[in-house]
Amino acid sequence: MADHLLEMRKITKEFPGVKALENVNFKVKEGEIHALCGENGAGKSTLMKVLSGVYPDGSYTGEILFQGKVCQFKNIKQSEGLGIVIIHQELALIPELTIAENIFLGNEQAKKGIIDWNQTTTKTKALLQKVGLKESPNTLIKHIGVGKQQLVEIAKALAKEVKLLILDEPTAALNESDSENLLQLLLQFKKQGMTSIIISHKLNEILKVADSITILRDGQTIETLEREKEVITEDRIIKGMVGRSLSNQDTKREADIGKTIFEVKNWTVYHPLQRDRKMVDNVNLHIRRGEIVGIAGLMGAGRTELAMSIFGQSYGQKISGKIEIDGKEVELKNVSQAIQQGVAYVTEDRKTYGLILNDDIKTNITLPSLQQLSKRAIIDQHEEIRTAGEYRKKLNIKAASILQRAENLSGGNQQKVVLSKWMLTEPEILIMDEPTRGIDIGAKYEIYAIINQLAAKGKGILLISSELPEILRICDRIYVMSAGKITGEVNREEATQETLMKYMTVSRRQNDAGRETADTK
Repeated sequence: MADHLLEMRKITKEFPGVKALENVNFKVKEGEIHALCGENGAGKSTLMKVLSGVYPDGSYTGEILFQGKVCQFKNIKQSEGLGIVIIHQELALIPELTIAENIFLGNEQAKKGIIDWNQTTTKTKALLQKVGLKESPNTLIKHIGVGKQQLVEIAKALAKEVKLLILDEPTAALNESDSENLLQLLLQFKKQGMTSIIISHKLNEILKVADSITILRDGQTIETLEREKEVITEDRIIKGMVGRSLSNQDTKREADIGKTIFEVKNWTVYHPLQRDRKMVDNVNLHIRRGEIVGIAGLMGAGRTELAMSIFGQSYGQKISGKIEIDGKEVELKNVSQAIQQGVAYVTEDRKTYGLILNDDIKTNITLPSLQQLSKRAIIDQHEEIRTAGEYRKKLNIKAASILQRAENLSGGNQQKVVLSKWMLTEPEILIMDEPTRGIDIGAKYEIYAIINQLAAKGKGILLISSELPEILRICDRIYVMSAGKITGEVNREEATQETLMKYMTVSRRQNDAGRETADTK
């Protein structure tokens, strides 16, 4: 058997006006975990779509060898038939079906055209045991969390007798505990002889599990690093990805913090459908001019629910409490009022709520600001084009033109379009929910720089992030949430990952002063 399970030779893939891959060479050894790294738009996902048959033979040039044999995949079914299975970042599960039904969807356990449910259940139990998921095969997907759904996807891959497992950003939507469990599972599979390819922007995770790391930049292979041949560091990977080293100096700033600009008092929000379920419980927080305030918390802590309810009551019902801007109480009962009062919200889900994917960059950037770009209710198209072009340049959005559709941009550039959209409204308070999720290290540093620039202009920033190093790197002060409540407030000088985790995993009680205190579970 060939030493390399997979070889991709001189792969070139073009889209109209764009060469996504150019003579890419990629080799994966039998039984290793091989990481594929690169900035958004470097060609990682495109290369994996070529491998898995999403882009069929004939739509690219070059050669694929699997187990030493040339392969010409016309579709995904052909690649899966050889044991090549890809799990995409957006999970392909049907919420209304059970775990068992999802695992064997398209791969039904049938006899004479009739599904054998006993066999389906038995095999599902065995697969769930392999991935360490203690759920009933009859549980509906909508009733389990994202971390468990990711394990269902892996079980689904194992059901297809996988030889090469490809995971595209498998931990992007997971908390630290679920991410660690998934990485340990990959290491366990490796011991059993399985070969894996992992695409991730979380370099600390790459260093934890990968035997080899191939770096792509601008659609070309830059280098492959092998752990057994050299000591690999995050900075070494970053240098290959962006062409230079990045350091904390790139995000440091001298904070000039002024008076309180934004304050939330006794804020309580109930679930939009379950009237008695409290999602945000008596939250109090404030932001000062020029201050970057972080909100840390585990998934389900209520961070997004808090942000969306503040932004024009976009989430929840029976909302109570007060919001003050510059010391004056304001009403933010809808999104229009929030924008008029100088509040903007960068959503965590840019594809669903942040962008109109099938529209162009220009329209996405200017949509919330059409009133200021109009004269007598008629949009000034020249001004719209000029403004969109200005923000494209200012935020370094990589695109053929402002008329390029948002769906064809990389994740990092999509996020810059969302930021441009809200910066154009000239907000005084900018709420940012997971602003760097799923984007590469180079784009992250660019977004950090934009956040710092806004703070330097006296804006108030509220930053929600699941990445504790990110919170610690750029925030001046950090609130911690658990089960809908603020459980801690920590200044930058006192903040550590251990301190934040203590407040993120607490049981709560009222102290004598009526404030929340935290006790480790």
